[in-house]
Amino acid sequence: MAWFRRKPEETAGRPQKVNIAEGLWIKCDSCKEIVYRAEVERGGRVCPKCRYPFRIGSRERIGLLADAGSFEERQTGLTPADPLNFKDSKRYRDRVKSARQKTTLEEAVITGVARIGGLPTVLCVFEFDYLGGSMGSVVGEKLTRAIELAIDKHMPVIIVSASGGARMQEGILSLMQMAKTSAALERLSEAGLPYVSVLTDPTTGGVTASFAMLGDVNVAEPRALIGFAGPRVIAETIRQPLPEGFQRSEFLLEHGQLDLVVERRDLKETLRRLLAFFADQPTDPPPERA
Repeated sequence: MAWFRRKPEETAGRPQKVNIAEGLWIKCDSCKEIVYRAEVERGGRVCPKCRYPFRIGSRERIGLLADAGSFEERQTGLTPADPLNFKDSKRYRDRVKSARQKTTLEEAVITGVARIGGLPTVLCVFEFDYLGGSMGSVVGEKLTRAIELAIDKHMPVIIVSASGGARMQEGILSLMQMAKTSAALERLSEAGLPYVSVLTDPTTGGVTASFAMLGDVNVAEPRALIGFAGPRVIAETIRQPLPEGFQRSEFLLEHGQLDLVVERRDLKETLRRLLAFFADQPTDPPPERA
């Protein structure tokens, strides 16, 4: 077989193919730029071009918020049943099995106790990769037990939401968790204990319509999608164009539905200051020892 070099005129005008090593680069869902993965990781999984925070898992979130080695998981061993024997394109129990294999979690939320800046708190973090972070009976039970633990131990509660809402495969049993978790938070309030709600992308449906918007302080990450129905459904219902940035955290802050929008790199310190405020302690960090 003869090897030959193409003439310059044969390759002129053709785009040069660029081979990119798989995994080294990542595309931002917001600005659509191709960015270096290592730079994204160094920035706490935030786009270096537009500062959009990528979605992260529950364990990674706990690692970013809780003091090292301080998180102790509670309410383990609770797993979802299939009370309605539900089946659409796939059986519900098969979806649950796949979600467990994908995330190695028993349900869509991890609950436990932790310290943030040395201050104790009950911390609950959603896992969106587990059936879209949807709230079924076990999720509602775990959150309720976590809130009851906070009342018993006289601790504040932080819930980090990332959810598509109530879990349709459990029907009315899933919708009942909205009232259940809201009632538990009312008992927390009666005990004089604070609740900080952290909303991340996305927080929608029955989760938004219940505990996610009931915080004494509601905090969100930048550009998080937050709402009940999706923007497309709303636009088709009212038959009007929606405002720019509708249902994003900055829009909600401007319209009084959020208290703070905080970049991911500042979130732990913001939560520490809030916990210190509610604990009637100095909000400034203690000076470092020489």
